[in-house]
Amino acid sequence: MDIPAGLETTSNFNKVCRLRKSLYGLKQSPRAWFERFTKVVKRYGFVQCQSDHTLFVKHFPEGKLAIIIVYVDDIILTGDHEEKIDLLKKLLTKEFEIKDLGNLKYFLGMEIARSKKGIAVSQRKYVLDLLNETGMLGCKPAETPMGSTVKLEESDGSAPVDKGRYQRLVGKLIYLSHTRPDIGFSVSVVSQFMNNPTKKHMTAVIRILRYLKMTPGKGLFFQRTTKKEIEIFSDADWAGSVTDRRSTSGYCSFVWGNLVTWRSKKQSVVARSSAEAEFRAMAQGICEGIWLNRLLEELRVPLKHPMVLYCDNQAAISIAKNPVHHDRTKHVEIDRHFIKEKIEEGVFKVSYTPTNCQTADILTKALTRVNFEDLTEKLGMINIYNAA
Repeated sequence: MDIPAGLETTSNFNKVCRLRKSLYGLKQSPRAWFERFTKVVKRYGFVQCQSDHTLFVKHFPEGKLAIIIVYVDDIILTGDHEEKIDLLKKLLTKEFEIKDLGNLKYFLGMEIARSKKGIAVSQRKYVLDLLNETGMLGCKPAETPMGSTVKLEESDGSAPVDKGRYQRLVGKLIYLSHTRPDIGFSVSVVSQFMNNPTKKHMTAVIRILRYLKMTPGKGLFFQRTTKKEIEIFSDADWAGSVTDRRSTSGYCSFVWGNLVTWRSKKQSVVARSSAEAEFRAMAQGICEGIWLNRLLEELRVPLKHPMVLYCDNQAAISIAKNPVHHDRTKHVEIDRHFIKEKIEEGVFKVSYTPTNCQTADILTKALTRVNFEDLTEKLGMINIYNAA
C-alpha cells in the first residue's frame, strides 16, 4: 500500500494505516464480501442452500420461488416470480452498487442463448480468443480431441517444453471444459503432466486446440422434457495409465434428461480387476446423485422415483446387489457397503447398459471419430451456430 496523498511524513514516521474496508487483491477480500452479501440476502428472507453455499433460495406461499447464484461479485437472479425479482433488484441496489445487465446472455465467458426449444450454453468467444492468442486460428482442424491410440506417460524421452506456457494453456482448457464435456477426458490427461511437460504432452494440447478449431460453437443444450428423474452413467477404463497403471473413472449425470454434471478423473489407487475399477466409479457416481437429490430437495422439487445408475460391467453390478463375493471385495469393502446401503434404501437402482450405449465412455478413454460423435450427441451437445 502507498501512503494516501496529502499525508505529510517525516523520517521518524512510525504510524500505520488502519484498513477499514477489505480491498481487491487481499486474501480475505472475497470472504469479507461474501459474508456481507450473505447477511443482506438472509435479511430479505433468502435461505442459503447447504448443498451449494453460493445458492440462495426464497420460497413464496403461492409455490413460486426466487433464486440467487453468486460467483464472487457476479450474480444471477432467476425464478418464476417476476415481481419479487424486480423488488429484489431494488433492495440490492440500496445495499450495494450494482449494475443490471438485463436477461442473461453472457456470464463469466459463457454465452447463453434461448429459444422455444430450450437453452444453449457455449463458450464460442472464449474458444476463438484462445485460438487467436495461441496463433491457431488458421490451423488444420482435428475431428477428435485425442487420437484413439495415444498413450501419454511422464518420462517419454522427448524434449522438455516451456512449463509456464503449458500450464497456462491447460488452465484455460480446464475452464473451457465447464461447458465442453467432449474434451473432459483429454484435458484430464494433459493436466497430469503440469510439473514436467514434454514435446509429446504439448502436441496433445495442440491436438485439443485443433479439435476446438473444428467445433468452436459447440455447447450444452437444456431442453424442456416430461422426464422427471435422475440418471447417472458411470464407467471406468481399467489400468489405462501407462505410467502407474491406475484406472480412470468417469461419470455423467442427467437431471430430467439434460446433462448437468460430469467428471473424468484418475483413481487414487491401482485396481486389481476391471470390476473393482468400475465399482469405484459407481461409488463416485452415487455420491454425485445424492448431492443432486439434496439440491433438488432444497429447491422443493422432490424425486418421485429412485435414481438410476447405469453401468456396463455385470460383475460390478452383481457385487453391488449380492454381498457374498467376499474374497474379491475385501479391499473395496467401504464402497461395497455404501452402494449396497443406498440400493436397499431405495435411493438408487443399478441397471446394466451395453458398452455401445455407455455415455460415460467418452470420459474414460480416447475414442474413434464415429464413437466419439455418437456419444457427444448422447450428451446433448449441439452447435447452434451450425443450425440451419
